[in-house]
Amino acid sequence: MSLKTEWITFSQNGKTHRLYTARQERAKAPLPVVLVIQELWGTDAHILDLTDRFAKAGYLAVAPDLYAVEGKRPESLTEERIEQIKAFLDTLAPPSWHDPVAREAALEKQPEELREILRATFTDLFAYLNKLPELLEGLKAVPGFLADYEWSKGEKVASIGFCMGGALSVMLAASEPKLAGAVNYYGRMPVTQEQVEAIQCPIQGFFGELDPKITSLVPAFEEAMKQASKTFTYKVYEGAHHGFLNDTRGGYHADASRDSWKETINFFHKVLQ
Repeated sequence: MSLKTEWITFSQNGKTHRLYTARQERAKAPLPVVLVIQELWGTDAHILDLTDRFAKAGYLAVAPDLYAVEGKRPESLTEERIEQIKAFLDTLAPPSWHDPVAREAALEKQPEELREILRATFTDLFAYLNKLPELLEGLKAVPGFLADYEWSKGEKVASIGFCMGGALSVMLAASEPKLAGAVNYYGRMPVTQEQVEAIQCPIQGFFGELDPKITSLVPAFEEAMKQASKTFTYKVYEGAHHGFLNDTRGGYHADASRDSWKETINFFHKVLQ
């Protein structure tokens, strides 16, 4: 199986955006699109691997680099710096990854030079959790580009996001009426009732039982979607942590990953026909 993968840049509203694209080399244009939205860690090896998997399933799969500014990452958010953060977090138990007190205690045990580098990247990286509207603006440029792109012109687009990207996938559904479907893997549901009413496509979600800060918010979103007569289906996997699909991290859960991947492919097959 041979894929054609490449990083491309495009301009929209005076700004330059960076986009990873993958498709079957033998496929003919145009193709329906799976828009893959990054975790907090950016368009790392895991996100690119997932993008390639969707391309192997017969889609044009694209992953925007939401941290790129005019097509380039700032120094504090380079892939190397983020990999240092991930390596540090791998020394902690998954529940401690989002615990500032536990992280700070572990940071104090690091060599001074590394500690300061990690702190600076932590500050810039985690600040984006409070900048979802800003990231959404960059994300919204992608469907507009795809509408005229040779490999997707005239085809449907659906989104899928992970962690922070899961939240952005739902936000994109609330702001892009032509989106065919949206999938949220263990991300928050940061939308108001008014935004819920603007959603025009089905939403599917996958969550971990051992991720209560996220999973506890799901019933309220389910009720909001029901009140607005919208389609929302989801699964909560017993024994699964946040990030259970990420097979490069300590929270990976094989059973949850296997089932959710099957459900995801089926979902895209339905909404992208």
